[in-house]
Order: sequence, then C-alpha cells, then structure tokens
Amino acid sequence: MSYRDPRDPRDPRTAKYEPGYDAPESRAYSQQEPAYRGAPDPTAYPQPQYSQAGGHPQPAPAPRKRIGPDIHVGMYVGGIVMTGVVTGLAAWLVAWIIRAIVDRVNAAGKFGVWNPVAQDEYWFAVVGFLAALAAGALWYVLQIITPSPDQFFRWIVGLLIAAAVIIPLVLSAQFSVGLGTAVMHLVIGLPIFSLVPAMGHKCRTGTR
Repeated sequence: MSYRDPRDPRDPRTAKYEPGYDAPESRAYSQQEPAYRGAPDPTAYPQPQYSQAGGHPQPAPAPRKRIGPDIHVGMYVGGIVMTGVVTGLAAWLVAWIIRAIVDRVNAAGKFGVWNPVAQDEYWFAVVGFLAALAAGALWYVLQIITPSPDQFFRWIVGLLIAAAVIIPLVLSAQFSVGLGTAVMHLVIGLPIFSLVPAMGHKCRTGTR
C-alpha cells in the first residue's frame, strides 16, 4: 500500500486545502444567484396582523352601523322648512281670498253679515308652518322606530286631516264658520301630506 501525502494537489480530496480553491458548490450557487434577483420583496406587501396571544390573524374591524335613516339631515331640514313656508303661504292666501269674498258679500247686505274665517289670515299661516315642522319630525321618527314608516305617516296624517275637516263642521255653532275652518284645515293638510314624504325620499343618501 503506497503512502499518499494528504496535501498532494493531485488528490481531489486534498485540493480544498490549496490556496485559491473554489468549491463546486459555491460555483453552482453563484451561477444560480441571478435567477433570484427578480424575486418580489416580501416587505412590499402588507402582512396580516397577528394577535399576541394566539398568533391568528386579527379580523378587520366591522364598520359602525349608522343610527337613523340614511338621509342627508341638512337637506332634509331645509326641505321641511320650505314645506312649512309653502304650507303657510297657501293657508294665508286661501284665508285672504275667503275674507275678500266675504267682505264683498257683507258690503252688499243681501245675505246679512257673516264671517266664515274665525281667525286672522296670519294665524292660519303660522299654524300651517308649525304643522309642517311637526309632520317633518314625525316622519323622521317613524323612519327610526317603525318597519313601514311611509304607510304609518300617511295613515296618521290622513286621519288627522279628516278629523280637522269633520270636527269643525259638526261642532261649530254657525255652519259658515265651520265650513270656512274645515276648508282652511284641508288647505294646510294637503301640502304636508304630499311634500313631507317627498322631501324625505329626495334627501336619501345617494338619491337625487
């Protein structure tokens, strides 16, 4: 058996001890290195947040549920105020027309002296304005606490209009006064019945 020098450069097993030796594994790795240069950066993507206790990803916080109807409150308030203005103007105009007709009839003296309008024109205008504001608040509350708010609103306002028209006709001592008051109540109720729900639906978020 021949003896071989452990540092013999002819022996491939001892070549790694020679200066400037380049291992085959390092050469293979250097040849494959450019293939990984285009790998995506893991820090460029958001990582899920893990809880400190269990190590599971935390769910995204749920959005807060909106309380109340999905309407633009500022526009709705403006619409209700303008509904009150329209109702008040309508009541004032109808009361003024009735009083002007009555004054002509009383001036002729053929039918005696009668006054079917028990209150002043401005009183009916103020009542119409306040009634529209109250109806707007009622519609908003019904949107929060009832499953079918529009139907409830129409029933409530419709019954109130019917009562406001029928009660003066039945309880007034003079039929002319009862008739005039019933007409004024009807003039106040009709704009409220139609305009308040329309303002509510027009002011819903995302609706024009």
